[in-house]
Amino acid sequence: MTTTYTGMLKKMRTQADENNKVSYMLPIGDDLVDVNALIGKEVTLTYNGEINCVSCNRKTKKSFNQGYCYPCLISLAQCDSCIIKPEKCHYHEGTCREPQWGEEHCFSEHFVYLANTGTVKVGITRQVSDGVSVRWMDQGATQATIMLRVPDRLTSGLVETLCKDHIADKTNWRTMLKGKPDEVDLEAVKSELMEKISAELEALKQEKGLQAVSEVNAVTHDIHYPVEEYPVKIKSLNLDKTPAFTGVLKGIKGQYWMLDEDRVINIRKFAGYNATLSF
Repeated sequence: MTTTYTGMLKKMRTQADENNKVSYMLPIGDDLVDVNALIGKEVTLTYNGEINCVSCNRKTKKSFNQGYCYPCLISLAQCDSCIIKPEKCHYHEGTCREPQWGEEHCFSEHFVYLANTGTVKVGITRQVSDGVSVRWMDQGATQATIMLRVPDRLTSGLVETLCKDHIADKTNWRTMLKGKPDEVDLEAVKSELMEKISAELEALKQEKGLQAVSEVNAVTHDIHYPVEEYPVKIKSLNLDKTPAFTGVLKGIKGQYWMLDEDRVINIRKFAGYNATLSF
């Protein structure tokens, strides 16, 4: 018997259990589908030719920034360039697109972290729930640890910028999907990085206040993904070019499905697309 769900796709929701094993739920229309339960099964995903904005629900011919229509892209604070580059926050200039949104999301405690996503990277996150950030899971990190605590997004971006001279700040998604990476001593990397940025960090403290940046003595979390088989030679699926596909789901990591024949698809990229999932 075939089970079918139809509706707008959104990025998968992630949750880690007490052993840091990640579970995935796919929002599709009004339903939430347990994707972990589909591993090892044949699934079919069909794009129905319609896209709606994940924010305003307006029909759009093209999706921007993983699910937004163009008017929302140029008007929402969450779509502004400072979200990608928080060191360019311009709230203090009085030019924030949505001051209330900025106050709620940008003027709260942020954390600068190190993660192993195939290579070691630095990043920032607001949420650390039960020790594991949703951001780490979305990036497919197999190890992660908190390095510093700061009071707001702008400061987190300034600290991240100091780190970027010494360590990557982006995830190579192909490397992330090619298998479980070798373990890294993130505590050692953290100590080395802190030494390299110590002078610049001290200058930032003098500017922002001595309590604005504080080191966190955090453990390294090992994060486990539901993967039976990793792709050898990655073939990326695109719903605009391949509006329907069928395959056996071999695993999930980050926001990617891994299918047989080395095929992968970034579900988050197609947020807002109306589709039918059957299995």
